[in-house]
Amino acid sequence: MSSVGSYRVGVDIGGTFTDIVLLGADGTLHTKKISSSVGNYAAAIVEGLSELFQETGLAGAAIEEIRHGTTVASNAILEHKGARVGLITTKGFRDVLEIRTLRMPKLYDIAWEKPAPLVERYLRQVVDERVDARGRIERALDAKDAERAVDALLAEKVEAIAVCLLNSFANPRHELMIKEILERKAPGLKMSISYEVLPEIKEYERTSTTVINAYVMPIVASYLKALRDGLDKAGIPAQLLLMQSNGGLTSDTAAAERPMNIIESGPAGGVVGAQALARAKQLPKIITFDMGGTTAKASMVEDGEVSRASEYSVGAGIMIGSRLLTGAGYMLKVPAIDLAEVGAGGGSHVWIDGGGSLQIGPESAGALPGPVCYDKGGEVPTVTDANVLLGYINPQHLVGGALALNAGKAKQAFESKVAKPLGLAIEKAAYGAHLIAASNMIRAIKSVSTERGRDPREFALFAFGGNGPLFACGMAKALGMSRVVVPPSAGLFSSFGLLYADVEHHYSRTFRRLLRQADLAEIQRAWTGLADQATAQLAAENFSGASVRLRRSAALHYQGQSYELTVPVPDGPLDDKMVAHLEEAFGQEHEKTYGHRAGKDEPVELVSIQIVGQGLRDGAGVPDRLKPSRAEPTPPPARPAYFGDDGWVETPILRRSDLATERSGPLIVEEYDATCVVPPGAKASLDSGGNIVIVLG
Repeated sequence: MSSVGSYRVGVDIGGTFTDIVLLGADGTLHTKKISSSVGNYAAAIVEGLSELFQETGLAGAAIEEIRHGTTVASNAILEHKGARVGLITTKGFRDVLEIRTLRMPKLYDIAWEKPAPLVERYLRQVVDERVDARGRIERALDAKDAERAVDALLAEKVEAIAVCLLNSFANPRHELMIKEILERKAPGLKMSISYEVLPEIKEYERTSTTVINAYVMPIVASYLKALRDGLDKAGIPAQLLLMQSNGGLTSDTAAAERPMNIIESGPAGGVVGAQALARAKQLPKIITFDMGGTTAKASMVEDGEVSRASEYSVGAGIMIGSRLLTGAGYMLKVPAIDLAEVGAGGGSHVWIDGGGSLQIGPESAGALPGPVCYDKGGEVPTVTDANVLLGYINPQHLVGGALALNAGKAKQAFESKVAKPLGLAIEKAAYGAHLIAASNMIRAIKSVSTERGRDPREFALFAFGGNGPLFACGMAKALGMSRVVVPPSAGLFSSFGLLYADVEHHYSRTFRRLLRQADLAEIQRAWTGLADQATAQLAAENFSGASVRLRRSAALHYQGQSYELTVPVPDGPLDDKMVAHLEEAFGQEHEKTYGHRAGKDEPVELVSIQIVGQGLRDGAGVPDRLKPSRAEPTPPPARPAYFGDDGWVETPILRRSDLATERSGPLIVEEYDATCVVPPGAKASLDSGGNIVIVLG
């Protein structure tokens, strides 16, 4: 149980800023935003915490745990800076990694090329073995053959080895033989065995996931070690937990073993925090919108549940989250929060293409040199520069005065590079850039709502990130949404959201059976096996008894389909009644997703079973009332802001607390970490949790 003097820390590393949140058991909240140190991310965390200790007088011993969202693994894949990996696979399947699936991200682009495989062909070794789909050994693996493959890779000085044999999900004997040889010949070498990583059907997905896990293993391990050493040196012995792509936390030791689970670690924190606030405020439907310096991301929380995808492409550049146009990056079949992402952030470049059209992003000014107004050498105008010129952002400073702005420079750059070439007045050019950025981000919101068969007008827009609250009202209006919610510490909300997460481990296994003909006792035994795995992992992390929660789900499809949908499986014995329940739940999900379902007689097939083990902490909940330690500064005087058809309007600048009584727009709420713009015709007020609630006219 947390003692009153204890603190939990949430740290989120973004492309531009590293955000740190310190939360005391009594609700005291200390926050810090510092520029990300790109060469060594671990250094920024230790440095930021040390600065916070100086400001608050706290010491390292007061920190109970550090929760961390990181982009280290995804950056390694994006930049192709992972380990040198060797792959051992079944004879005849050496090129699965390169052939991939017949999916194209751009239908009519004949110049599109597949990304280079993460393992070059000469580092892929084959062994002559064969297991059939039912797990029967048709051709046994010869130990000499396996040793030859291992020796060949070791001679190439690989840093990690992935092993993925055909149908090993049905019988892992041959993979375990190779594992034994590896442990004997190269103790300490990083290895990724497909039966342990992803015992599921589908050859390319399993191979790709096993390889990605091996590819980032050495990098994630050395990053976590550097972070641990840095914390110990700074006198912070706290436990380190990492955010996984699925929205659950995992220990640093588990993350080093299975780094594939923390690839999309960065954006998950904000969605988890939004889910917790939606539950607390009984908002049944929200779309989360997180806009930072380099990207904007959208996700959906329905009836208190985050929507998850069972697989996603990583390193594909910007994800627009369409189910059909996949194949751009590397397939990773692990559960992840279903996010759509576009390359539009405060640092996104504003430029004119060859046809004379105004474009935003995807290139970004990042932390250095940053937007022109940061005065750190940036010359290309950005979205933040446009917002300064429109009067939305304080022309003097950002981050509570820590970052001085040069509005004059932004004006010159915008004038010469955007407004003059387009023959527009400067405010019209800046407003155009603002609208184009908004319409790019609306695509992300549509891909998690409309493209998933949901009507965005039924949802509230939950906006956070340094730039989210600035764009939220305009976007909500364009989508016909009537409510916008802006949480406290909106600009730091991704790191704040980490404090709401539970420890979680996901397990799955392929188990193909037609439901109506299946041996239900056999399925029950398989589920029990997964539950034992989850319980053992949680026990190793000191969770037992009432602090362990297990949730089952099943991936199903109509017989003959090649894609499946996942439905939750309630507690209780697996009997005919449960089978009927599962068939009905699947039919409803099919209709929601694709707009139709098959008749009652169509056989439903179970494809795989899944279990999520959650470790629940006592007293780890976030207090109802937060007590931010930062005093709200006196707001600056009103300034003119430009609102399209309404033109320039003298706009009052408020503190968040000024909205205790409802106010009508236009108005701007300026805070340490974010700016919220409320347009003419909208009304804004605070709810009991300190969230700004905006109702659009």
